[in-house]
Amino acid sequence: FMILPVGAKNFKEAIRMGAEVFHNLKAVLKSKGYNTGVGDEGGFAPNLGSNEEALQVIMEAIKKAGYEAGKDILLGMDVASSEFFNKETKKYVLAGEGGKEFTSKELAHFYETLISKYPIVSIEDGLDENDWEGWKYLSDLLGKKVQLVGDDLFVTNTEKLANGIEKGIANSILIKVNQIGTLTETFDAIEMAKRAGYTAVVSHRSGETEDTTIADIAVATNAGQIKTGSASRTDRIAKYNQLLRIEDQLGASAQYLGLKSFYNLKK
Repeated sequence: FMILPVGAKNFKEAIRMGAEVFHNLKAVLKSKGYNTGVGDEGGFAPNLGSNEEALQVIMEAIKKAGYEAGKDILLGMDVASSEFFNKETKKYVLAGEGGKEFTSKELAHFYETLISKYPIVSIEDGLDENDWEGWKYLSDLLGKKVQLVGDDLFVTNTEKLANGIEKGIANSILIKVNQIGTLTETFDAIEMAKRAGYTAVVSHRSGETEDTTIADIAVATNAGQIKTGSASRTDRIAKYNQLLRIEDQLGASAQYLGLKSFYNLKK
């Protein structure tokens, strides 16, 4: 689960908003008796009862930090559905929610219910990477309302992205430089996405170092979005610090797009 501080005036303010929500979320989790240890990407990893409870505690943290969800801050989800897709039964099994099973269409409508209740603007890997028929249904259902990001679906590969664009699948691509292997192919994928009206989200990996190259790439390509972990762990913070330095160096010419980053959605 992620937060997107779209209401910030600049990146500096966005970072502050994110940090304030992060620390308030820790307080909310503590008050409910949950563990506040962090995972690889710096996010909290409590043993919650359901996916909806995760959204609820984040909403509470946003309010506690003094912000308005839906205006100042929006929500995002990296579902990683390939991890709970049963290839034999073709069902999505939510083990953490008592083994609930969903077909592709049922899961798409489950997301539809969630976005009607919470200010969710981005869903990553909502369906299995090989479930292209399901992805088409999801894209037709929600593609005008939320950003549907293909990570495992496209793997930063221009051939797969071109296929997705042709079939009207997803409306955004996650960009991982070392997934495709070269900067040339990375830039090609970003440009192909933009030409097709897809957004491009520059991303870190679960295993990271303090290298800040992806921060430079996000700015250089005008991607408008970066996904690089929570407000903890130096391997994540290093990227945010580099973006702060870039904004400071650019001065008045620096632009923080906020909601305008989602140029492919009907506002």
